[in-house]
Amino acid sequence: MTRLKRNVGLLVLSGTLASLAPVCAPSRVEAAQTIYNTPPPSVIRVAIRENNASGEPDPRGRIIYVEAVPFKTYCEDVLPNEWFPSWHPESLKAGAMAVKMFAWYHHLHPVTIDGFTFDVDNTTNFQHFQEMSSQPTTNAAFQAIEKLAYTKPNGEIVELNYSAGYENDPNWQYRNAQKMAQWGSEYWARRGQNYLQILQFYYQNRALMRLP
Repeated sequence: MTRLKRNVGLLVLSGTLASLAPVCAPSRVEAAQTIYNTPPPSVIRVAIRENNASGEPDPRGRIIYVEAVPFKTYCEDVLPNEWFPSWHPESLKAGAMAVKMFAWYHHLHPVTIDGFTFDVDNTTNFQHFQEMSSQPTTNAAFQAIEKLAYTKPNGEIVELNYSAGYENDPNWQYRNAQKMAQWGSEYWARRGQNYLQILQFYYQNRALMRLP
């Protein structure tokens, strides 16, 4: 994610003539991964990349190792690096939900790069994770939404994307892209919108769910 500090079917043939007619293998219908059949992860695999010259995790850096991090700890160590801890509590709650659902989705869709299998890395390729960086305000925001999820109306777990956007602006353009503007979340919070109203503005056809 963009860091705020920058402001930023198989055909089978046999020997008979009849078998030469096209045969389509039956498609497998996979059940949607929902909050009803897929519990939140207990841990998430984080690929740790080399730092750049400024000491920041480098999105193009070599993967050094993969670390299993408790899911809650991961979210709490991402949020203050993606949202300013000094921001309005409702903005932070909206951010906490986006961070959580983004991580949950990617836990269900791991990748393998350079021989390493992981869910996310520690850079803005995914979300900026920094160990032991949690803050009281962002921890409180995560705890407020911890037993909730923001999903499709049927409970399907989906990625909630976000990007910096523009300061002091509602960032309407992100609404059309199913993406929340981080600066936009603060803009709306300062104007009296709660975190659910902020989420509803940026993400269409989604619903707030209580986890089973």
